[in-house]
Amino acid sequence: MAGTIDARLAAGLSGLGLALAPGQVEALLGLVRELADWSARFNLTAIRDPAEVVDKHLLDSLAVLPHLKGLTIADIGTGAGFPGLPLAIADPDRRFTLVESTGKKANFVRHAAKVLALPNVEVAQARAESYRPARPFDSVIARALGPLAEFVRVAGHLAGRGGRLLAMKGKVPEAEIEALPAGWKVVAVHPVAVPGLDAERCLVEIGKV
Repeated sequence: MAGTIDARLAAGLSGLGLALAPGQVEALLGLVRELADWSARFNLTAIRDPAEVVDKHLLDSLAVLPHLKGLTIADIGTGAGFPGLPLAIADPDRRFTLVESTGKKANFVRHAAKVLALPNVEVAQARAESYRPARPFDSVIARALGPLAEFVRVAGHLAGRGGRLLAMKGKVPEAEIEALPAGWKVVAVHPVAVPGLDAERCLVEIGKV
């Protein structure tokens, strides 16, 4: 199984055009192992099969890497660390703050960041709407955080001047885009192709008007 997962990840990284160092690839594989270990004891994610973790967690996360803006990134409602942990592994020059209110999930993310030696990761155990960092972020990303208007409501205050909210979505959410609150606009909708997934994906980039 390990060889299969290695090959699956290597093929996926190639499909994304990402040339990572051996240590980074090993860290991604280590994340798969740590997630499997913790998920056997705690209900961290519904996705347990390692091959599915590679496709639906690692590669799905890494597919948005080209669209990050700036040096400081907040991952809102990171859950078990996605997309934040894979992005932090692949891009050590950026700083990632992973925001998660559920204790067991925040504990896992702290553990994984320590075990995988990710000094560019900070974990904030908090609800996004009540989180007040010392400084706002260049990019605020979220996966599966509900409608775009809700994303703006709970996390809009975390984006700095010229910052972006980045919402990971399936099909282009036309109705949600129309329902954005005043003061916000869609800057771009980026199509995202995830190797191994036969599903439509996009990243909606939102900015202040």
